[in-house]
Amino acid sequence: MKTKKSMANKVVIDTNVLVSALSSKSEYHKLVIDILEEQIEVYITDEILLEYEEILRIKYSENVAINFLKALKELPNVFLVQVYFRWNLLKDMDDNKFVDCYVAANANILISNDKGFRILNQVEFPVIRLMTIEQYFVQPTI
Repeated sequence: MKTKKSMANKVVIDTNVLVSALSSKSEYHKLVIDILEEQIEVYITDEILLEYEEILRIKYSENVAINFLKALKELPNVFLVQVYFRWNLLKDMDDNKFVDCYVAANANILISNDKGFRILNQVEFPVIRLMTIEQYFVQPTI
């Protein structure tokens, strides 16, 4: 059973961000390091894990996908969330799983570089704090 440590950033990470940060040569690899070093809390759902696996297999390899997801599942700062309500705030219905996870987890940052997520900046309820990966690295700690 995982016990929560008090951490400032409770994040949900869109697949495009995870893929771009995974390579050690990426300028955003620090996000993966922050996850592995338990500097942030990461919230996921089964749906998100399946998408991570699918895309990591395509972009990297089956071995990378399996090993990274195994590590992710074992980290004490990664939490599996059950979603009981679908908000359907995005036009791309497949991306709504990240918003639903964010709300269900009471996260404080949703990190995505997908332009389709920008509509969330105009949504009054629920309030979603959206950041690109670039913004995430220049924002002050909450």
